[in-house]
Amino acid sequence: MSKTAFAISAHPDDIELMMAGTLILLGEAGYELHYMNVANGSCGTATMDYDEVVAARTAEARAAAGRLGATFHEPLADDLQIYYTPSLVAGLCAVVRQVRPEILLIPSPQDYMEDHVNVSRLAVTAAFCRNMRNFVTDPVVAPINNDTALYHALPWGLQDQFRKPIQADLYVNISSTIDKKRDALACHRSQKEWLDESQGHDSYLNTMVEMSKNVGGMSGRFEFAEGWIRHSHMGFAAEDFDPLGEALGDLAIFSK
Repeated sequence: MSKTAFAISAHPDDIELMMAGTLILLGEAGYELHYMNVANGSCGTATMDYDEVVAARTAEARAAAGRLGATFHEPLADDLQIYYTPSLVAGLCAVVRQVRPEILLIPSPQDYMEDHVNVSRLAVTAAFCRNMRNFVTDPVVAPINNDTALYHALPWGLQDQFRKPIQADLYVNISSTIDKKRDALACHRSQKEWLDESQGHDSYLNTMVEMSKNVGGMSGRFEFAEGWIRHSHMGFAAEDFDPLGEALGDLAIFSK
């Protein structure tokens, strides 16, 4: 079985904000890493035109993927154009079949922003039909038959769209990778400059660190952590298939 981990998010910088610490640890555990934002970051600016911001944010995302040691995959849509459509499922499933992930890290289905929620749904369906002979991807990629475990990250702000706190059922100790996670997030210079100007010096990076510390507090054990909620095994693998917990050992604990 391929030891491959694939992180899929909505926008450039989402992986770095909520997933990157765990992804780095999986790389250290011997996993081949893959990285994809479904959207191209086209709306993440107050100053640049469309072509300029897409080029800038794609370059930033490539640099961040490189910092994480991950293979970069091209986006499929503009910001705020991520909908649960047949074309996006077909496009994303093609990438899933090419990558053949054992571990799939994806956004929370409970989040303040619809792009995040829709990527969560798209990724679940793309993984679910990875082995279906009569589901045709775009581009066409043959079906695969590997076991895959899906793990949902916590939502931005650690609360759902109704402002209710979300608790993880698996916490990963990212204390050893928090600096690398911060460095990868800093690759998204256009976002850092935009948000720092509007929210204060280094707020973008500091907010990520503070949120990671808050999740560490939620774990009851770690200084910095990322939280995960395991998706149902049905249609993906055996019920006891938990490669994330197995790969990380004492660095991952289940909540009580």
